[in-house]
Amino acid sequence: MSISFSSLSLSEPLQEALRSRNYTTPSPIQERTIPIALEGHDVMGCAQTGTGKTAAFALPILERLTRKQARRQPGKPRVLVIAPTRELAIQIEESFRAYGANLPFRSEVIFGGVGQNPQVRALQKGPEILVATPGRLLDLIGQGFLGLEALEYFVIDEADRMLDMGFIHDVRKIIRLLPAKRQSLFFSATMPDSIVELANTILRNPKKVEVTPPATTVEKIDQSLRHVASSDKRDALTSILAAERNGLALVFTGMKHVANRVSEHLSKQGIPAAAIHGNKSQSARVRALEEFRSGRTRVLVATDIAARGIDVKGIDLVVNYDLPNEPDSYVHRIGRTARAGKEGRAISLCDEGSQGLLRQIEKVIRMEIPVDSGHPHHRQPQRDDQDRVRGGGGGRGRGNSPKKRGPSGNRPARGQGREGQQGRARRSRSGRGNRQRT
Repeated sequence: MSISFSSLSLSEPLQEALRSRNYTTPSPIQERTIPIALEGHDVMGCAQTGTGKTAAFALPILERLTRKQARRQPGKPRVLVIAPTRELAIQIEESFRAYGANLPFRSEVIFGGVGQNPQVRALQKGPEILVATPGRLLDLIGQGFLGLEALEYFVIDEADRMLDMGFIHDVRKIIRLLPAKRQSLFFSATMPDSIVELANTILRNPKKVEVTPPATTVEKIDQSLRHVASSDKRDALTSILAAERNGLALVFTGMKHVANRVSEHLSKQGIPAAAIHGNKSQSARVRALEEFRSGRTRVLVATDIAARGIDVKGIDLVVNYDLPNEPDSYVHRIGRTARAGKEGRAISLCDEGSQGLLRQIEKVIRMEIPVDSGHPHHRQPQRDDQDRVRGGGGGRGRGNSPKKRGPSGNRPARGQGREGQQGRARRSRSGRGNRQRT
């Protein structure tokens, strides 16, 4: 039986802010995290994007700030949240501001890619709550504009993406600067050994909260796969979007320059589209997101890194123009649709060079993605994959339509072939030299 926010030990100013946003029932991650965070425990939380992690840590932190009032100090926040991307950092700070609308606390956000002077002036006003990306945080600490000696609460959000983006060294530097006495909350969508090892350096006797098993797909998403030649991918995408004239669509590419080319191609075909990635200026990224949210731009073409922190309601379709190098990213990508109990669709394009990646994804999600061979750009896959093609349209990622894998997730030795080795090589290369300054 679900509880309500009113039954949690949150003060009236927070309850009023929740009511004004029509929040009545906490999500599973919120229901389980808020009570133990209010008691002062460190938390290690595992939950997918879109499950409400921000409120799970923001609400108890705001409540505990009210219980222990302290004088503002310029450049010395009481709360620090670090996030991997500008978009996510901005979103988190906006949430703190909304939930704390009836409280006297000031929050600010700092990130790279823009001039630092406005951020320095904001820090001099003494915000209790600071949300930051790692690079700019360390820059301002190094220049003496910011200190962490007064810190009481420390949060890492999207820890797995932090490591994927090459921020592990910056994160470790930040950890060494933290005061010993603090409450720490650590959130990640996946918990590989590297993430657990990092968490163990931050947390003390943490309470573990896991509301969704790692790498499981959302049941309400209608998933399908289209085998296409790499030379036909742009036309195949155009065909998909031309048939989906209503609603918002989020398209994922593997590279920034590909995102630009795909966006330009769609615009020339009369499909309003914009690209968002790490090379775009902050103003361009904000403008693209605002136009996408409003529906003026129906299609947003994004890379994985830029897409972290995109919280847009009403995304009806996710298209994987390029399959992700990391299998877990497939789950996060398609999870951008079917939010808040709604249904959604996810279509993935698989070209001749991506069969190894496909096998790795299906191994992680423990199912075969239903194949749609009835489209005009269908390309018969490699011979050792022909038994996968079952014809017709896509199907739900549940029930008897796709073939489920056993508990080990293993497929016969096909996955050990040449293409599987190429996929692993691509993932290995992608883990090096990919650091993105925020």
